[in-house]
Amino acid sequence: MKLSRTLAVAGMLAFAGSAFANSPTAMTTATPAATTSATTAKAAAPSAKDKQAMSKKCSADANAKSLHGKARKKFRDDCIAAAKKS
Repeated sequence: MKLSRTLAVAGMLAFAGSAFANSPTAMTTATPAATTSATTAKAAAPSAKDKQAMSKKCSADANAKSLHGKARKKFRDDCIAAAKKS
């Protein structure tokens, strides 16, 4: 008897969360401005190929200047940061 009651309660709790997930009040709490800015931020992020191309270019520039160690790391960090802003 206790086992069946426990299973019944557990079943109700398991499905109760999904019942409230699509409620209209949950969808209206998000502001359109917040949703738009999040979408814009994702669109502005460079793709993996762009990141790889930036990294290769900055490495090639560091090689051309014969930079090594901390100077090379600082140059590459500055170069990649400047490329992201562009």
